[in-house]
Amino acid sequence: MELTGICPECETKLAMPPLAVGETFTCPECVLTLRINAVDDGVLELEMVQKQLRDWGQ
Repeated sequence: MELTGICPECETKLAMPPLAVGETFTCPECVLTLRINAVDDGVLELEMVQKQLRDWGQ
């Protein structure tokens, strides 16, 4: 069963293979990292994930 969702940033409609709650993936349009918070009847509830960049002390 294919899962569907909408990117909360760019509102791109997404179609994904089955993924588990808690998994992350990248939106193909805006390249934002998204986490799956829930799946309800094949519809993904998505949240933006902030990735921390390393501070190399420069």
